[in-house]
Amino acid sequence: MQEMVDRLDDFGKPAWIAVMVLGFVVFWPVGLVILAYLLGSGRMTCGWHQGRSRWQGRFADKWDRARSRVEDEVRTFAAGAGGSGNKAFDEYREATLKRLEEEERDFRSFLDRLRQAKDKAEFDQFMDERRNAPPATGPSLPQA
Repeated sequence: MQEMVDRLDDFGKPAWIAVMVLGFVVFWPVGLVILAYLLGSGRMTCGWHQGRSRWQGRFADKWDRARSRVEDEVRTFAAGAGGSGNKAFDEYREATLKRLEEEERDFRSFLDRLRQAKDKAEFDQFMDERRNAPPATGPSLPQA
């Protein structure tokens, strides 16, 4: 029953009105019960008083339900994505990924050593230039 109510809430007021009219057509007490339910639950408010927050709450509820459905699908997909079904291929893929991760670590350490060597060479060059520079004399004044 709750699933049907949630589905009608997703369609909004027009769906509830159609169900209520159909209830009156089929058997008038059913339509009357649906009308009482709609008024009592606040589903048929005009939005003037408290209905506004109620619909905002409904939107948040719809959003939460949709998000939970997507999260469930993602979890289901991730659980099934662990393997291809072929053990030999899965082992090969795992070994290749490990090898690539190892190569990436080695390459990053190589780049770090390269940067360090470049920095050291630039610093040594700076120090050599500073040692070999002629001593600075006082500021020269322009002659008039």
